[in-house]
Amino acid sequence: MVVVSGGMNQQRNQIVDAVVIARILEAALVVPIFQVNPIWADESEFSDIFNLDHFKNVLGNDVRIVSSLPSTHVMTRPVEEKRTPLHASPQWIRSHYTRKLRRDGVLLLRGLDSRLSKDLPSDLQKLRCKVTFHALRFNPSILELGNKLTERMRSKGPFLALHLRMEKDVWVRTGCLPGLSHEYDEMINNERKRRPDLLTSRSNITYHERKLAGLCPLNALEVTRLIKALGAPKGARIYWAGGTPFGGKETLQPLTKEFPHFYNKEDLALPGELETFSKKASLMAAIDYIVCENSDVFMPSHGGNMGHAIQGHRAYAGHKKTITPNKRQMLPHFLNSSLSESEFNKIILDLHKDSLGQPDLRKRGRDVTKYPVPECMCNSTTIHSSM
Repeated sequence: MVVVSGGMNQQRNQIVDAVVIARILEAALVVPIFQVNPIWADESEFSDIFNLDHFKNVLGNDVRIVSSLPSTHVMTRPVEEKRTPLHASPQWIRSHYTRKLRRDGVLLLRGLDSRLSKDLPSDLQKLRCKVTFHALRFNPSILELGNKLTERMRSKGPFLALHLRMEKDVWVRTGCLPGLSHEYDEMINNERKRRPDLLTSRSNITYHERKLAGLCPLNALEVTRLIKALGAPKGARIYWAGGTPFGGKETLQPLTKEFPHFYNKEDLALPGELETFSKKASLMAAIDYIVCENSDVFMPSHGGNMGHAIQGHRAYAGHKKTITPNKRQMLPHFLNSSLSESEFNKIILDLHKDSLGQPDLRKRGRDVTKYPVPECMCNSTTIHSSM
């Protein structure tokens, strides 16, 4: 049994690892239990987000998946494990969990987030790929609406999808400032002092150092300058994914002023279409995921689970173009007011030439779900012909 936590994309990662761990232990997997998210108070369960029957069918030959504990185990008090170390190998998993599982019959795992090693034997890497890109299909109602919104975006031509990380909790967790005004910056600083446990970035560097190190999300003005420099015309159609930015939608004005064809799911949905999803952050994130995965070009304003997952999905699906902002190298040029617009644009374009090309190959230590080439592919001939 596993309890998964965090937002929808964090939950996905933990489900992938849970399946692989079940395979390593040769154990049955109970459908993962979703912990209520403390930030969004989302009580969604597995089948609210994902197609459970499809999940079971696709993985039927790999891992036995059961909806609940069998009657023979209901009265068993599970051994709860919260201390799976970072980069846990299959050998570590077997040596620490097999005896407990055999002795007690049920093993309950928590805190799996990115704990399993990224360097696994080929058969387990392929299982991670299978879970990520085939078994975890969204619930039919989510898939239907996500595809409808995609078609509405595409009905008038190609479109760019932006994942904007500008919500209040993102500024608090990254140790960054939105730069809207002194008042808004103080609100973020005060929240961070009140909840220091939320800070996920290094706390021993200043905001300015963090910004120049590329550790902060891009704000609306920076995103606008970046996509203009990369050649987006004023008439470009743009879908933006993410929650309401801190400071309200007014903070998006640099983008909406420069790119009037700027939409999110609320803009595209017909009256009532979002009603059953609107109070569930995970379901709303899933709709964004579908539109972004199907866009002609995708760009996240900051790293994170969703951006990484979509990057991997797009590479696996056929090397669809994904732009990863080179924040560390480009931000000094954003601060250089002596550069003309044409000089700035040329520098930014040069910095992103690699991102505009083929997807990166997986190197040791990288997650195969973000970098699926070549390990998720069937054979070397397929790889070379498709690239």
